[in-house]
Amino acid sequence: MGAQLRVYKRRIRSVTATKKITKAMEMIAASRIVKAQRQVAASTPYASELTRAVTAVATGSNTQHPLTTEAEKPARAAVLLITSDRGLAGGYSSNAIKAGEQLTERLKGEGKEVDTYIVGRKGVSYYAFRERKVVESWTGFTDSPTYADAKAVAAPLIEAVQQDTAEGGVDELHIVFTEFVSMMTQTPIEDRLLPLSLDAKDEDEQASTELLPLFDFEPSAEDVLDALLPRYVESRIYNALLQAAASEHAARRRAMKSATDNAEELIKSLSRLANQARQAEITQEISEIVGGASALADATAGSD
Repeated sequence: MGAQLRVYKRRIRSVTATKKITKAMEMIAASRIVKAQRQVAASTPYASELTRAVTAVATGSNTQHPLTTEAEKPARAAVLLITSDRGLAGGYSSNAIKAGEQLTERLKGEGKEVDTYIVGRKGVSYYAFRERKVVESWTGFTDSPTYADAKAVAAPLIEAVQQDTAEGGVDELHIVFTEFVSMMTQTPIEDRLLPLSLDAKDEDEQASTELLPLFDFEPSAEDVLDALLPRYVESRIYNALLQAAASEHAARRRAMKSATDNAEELIKSLSRLANQARQAEITQEISEIVGGASALADATAGSD
């Protein structure tokens, strides 16, 4: 076997091994998407209803609360960026980081200091490489988050919201994550969690002339909002983590499918080159045999 043919054979074996890995990762990601989608579908109604409950309490009272009251001159904002722990997911993490960078620049342009909180090793390594300050980070659960993980992430954020800015607190809480739209579409978005915007109401509801129901709060509206604040932040963060996990699996499945298809094309190309090299060797060997036989025949005829 010629040296060139051995090179092609070795490359074919290497690409075939890589193809097996990417195909396995594609199948694993595809199987996890279904579970992630179910979790998103199960958590979204709770987060939506809790947001409506908070809105109802805030609308029916005049209590000044960090959950619903905007600061006159907000000085500091917290940004929670959700990325992935692992790579091989195409541009999933880089797109989320880019959206987070744009949000940070916009907040700084408004004259606000930005405290960054990060979920996922990709985001942590990105900021660490550029020596940027990160208040707190979490890793190890981005592909399968639980509500306990959401509570762990929400705890320091809630504490920062409840503190005064002079003591290191924040006036606003923003979150950047990747929304799962479909198997082919995942969109990085940013959303302000706190203070909750009460301006976005249904036009039909605004146009209605019916009397609004009256609420009695026990022991007070402020106590109700204090109790709802951690639940609201935790549920929204949990839903964002689930959305991000589903998006990560979908992006990884798509990236691994593309890698598998590219490996198949490369194997076909290398196989054609190997066949050409083998054919060239066979042709050369036949030529050498024919040439040797002709030389031997000429030598025999000359001796006669």
